[in-house]
Amino acid sequence: MTELPRKAVARTAKLAALPLGYAGRNALGLGKRLGGRPAEVVMSEIQQRTADQLFRTLGELKGGAMKFGQTLSVLEAALPDELAAPYREHLTRLQDSAPPMPTQTVRDILAAELGDDWRDQLVWLDGGPTASASIGQVHQGRWHDGREVAVKVQYPGAGDALRSDLRQLSRLARTIAPLMPGMEVKPLVEELQARAEDELDYHLEAEAQAAFAAAFRDDPDFVVPDVVAVGSTVLVTEWVESPASLASVIRHGTQAERDHYGELFARFLFAGPARAGLLHADPHPGNFRVIPDDEGAPGRLAVLDYGAAARLPGGMPEAMGRLIRIAIDAAREDLVEGLREEGFIKDRVKVDPDLLLEYLAPFVEPAAVDRFQFSRAWMQQQFQRINDPDDPAYLIATRLNLPPSYLLIHRTWLGGVGVLSQLEAEAPFRQILIDHLPGFAEPDGPGDTA
Repeated sequence: MTELPRKAVARTAKLAALPLGYAGRNALGLGKRLGGRPAEVVMSEIQQRTADQLFRTLGELKGGAMKFGQTLSVLEAALPDELAAPYREHLTRLQDSAPPMPTQTVRDILAAELGDDWRDQLVWLDGGPTASASIGQVHQGRWHDGREVAVKVQYPGAGDALRSDLRQLSRLARTIAPLMPGMEVKPLVEELQARAEDELDYHLEAEAQAAFAAAFRDDPDFVVPDVVAVGSTVLVTEWVESPASLASVIRHGTQAERDHYGELFARFLFAGPARAGLLHADPHPGNFRVIPDDEGAPGRLAVLDYGAAARLPGGMPEAMGRLIRIAIDAAREDLVEGLREEGFIKDRVKVDPDLLLEYLAPFVEPAAVDRFQFSRAWMQQQFQRINDPDDPAYLIATRLNLPPSYLLIHRTWLGGVGVLSQLEAEAPFRQILIDHLPGFAEPDGPGDTA
């Protein structure tokens, strides 16, 4: 592969082959079952082969296909183990890596963006990428002033590929859904389409990263690298030396590491709006790098990739914290009225207050106790309950409305809870909200920071 596959017809064919391949394997599996092989063995083989094809296709295509895969990887903790297990390893690999583009292509892009004398600015560049993602890959280099830098280069044709993939995935949503049972594919794709242009704009990303870097400079817990140079398809930032990302902690971390980095992860997501006026809205584990202390114990957390950021100049909405507090206090009628005022419940739409409280459990339960143990089992329980048509709480989803101003906040919150559940982290979630979510702290109550 010499560059990101660009022809729409070729990309469409690869994506369309995903459900066709699954259907073919199901037909073959039926034959094997009729031949006497145990059904569970056959289904396991089908899911494993589907996972292989899914990862290979999404990873090789990059663009919107890989972005879709990364989004699925954050939410896989919600799926029952018997469905998620064959996909888990493949999807979590998308959190850290993808096939690279050739070195010469990288050099050509650098010359176009930084000028023919780019080697005078970037005096050394590693020949191979240190990381590859959905629309670009990262190389380590050295700037002319001696700083080690990360050089992010956008794939040629990334914009066209991203838009084309997401349009095709939207059309194929119903046929792709069986590949990931229980996932709502279409809303995921629609949300990715809504923020696609922002993620392609490296100048916008540099602006967001610079704001975060200024807000978290010299912080004892977090590292945000400074922006060094930016072009339309090249972003140069300071290098962060780190042995692994949160994806590695998810796979191999000790409980102490899971708890420590899980708490820092949650704190950063909620502290960003207050300190930088921005919400880091891409919480997949590959964007968060761990930096152990000098003796190898859990240390700081470095945060990368600011292509998806919600602009919140006034911080998180005060109503959000206030409504979560009302839900914890089980003030049913106040909760319904507050949600109606914020546009979550439209005029003349009636909801059962008790079912509403039950539906909001994933947002409320972690904030109702001093320390909350996130887990895949808890996430799966919540996910199954609100996606089961036979469960009364399921009906609430059809009566609620998500205002546009809350879209990225909602998706980031769910994604963050998904990562904490993958980490199986125990965290002081309630205190994090008291410290950083306006409206949540009880007036004149314990821990009030107002």
